Amino acid sequence: MYSSIQKTEMSLIEICFHGRGGQGAVTAANLLAFAALKSGNNGVQAFPFFGAERRGAPVKAFARIDNKEVFLRSEITHPDIVVILDTGIMDIIDVTKGVKKKGIILLNTSRQPHDFSFPCQVATVDATSIALDNNILVGGTPVVNTSMVGALVSLLDNVNLASLEQAIHDRFKGKQAENNILAVRQANKEVMT
Repeated sequence: MYSSIQKTEMSLIEICFHGRGGQGAVTAANLLAFAALKSGNNGVQAFPFFGAERRGAPVKAFARIDNKEVFLRSEITHPDIVVILDTGIMDIIDVTKGVKKKGIILLNTSRQPHDFSFPCQVATVDATSIALDNNILVGGTPVVNTSMVGALVSLLDNVNLASLEQAIHDRFKGKQAENNILAVRQANKEVMT
């Protein structure tokens, strides 16, 4: 990984996750919030925003992380970080809408960050391949949420990998937890900036 992206050091960090129903965007936001809390942040939130509730429909989830209690209770309209679980969603949703100028877009893709021309910084990770490598499948389909959170943690100063691993142990059991932790570690190392 080369480091053209400045790690996020601000107090309140607002993150938007975009995916499709069944890909785990809501679980990703929740895991990040649990990991942030375990990392010593006193203010964390995670919440979904659903449209048509069906598998494959666009889904948004949000997370806020701060070192003090968070009192905001609104949808995030100007995120610091946007996480895209499925780049196909970019054909129907403007994922850059409202992203801050010094913001980051993290994409699940095998492409390089310089392949994209967004008005902010770009990071990429091939979370689909990582999910396949680590047997994180539901009905034969790779589930990329934990890989994406593993990559995201590498971009944050206030959430650590050990806390994310603990959050995964709390959420999943047995081999499922082990596979997700392996995926998180791999994505954390392979994210490109």
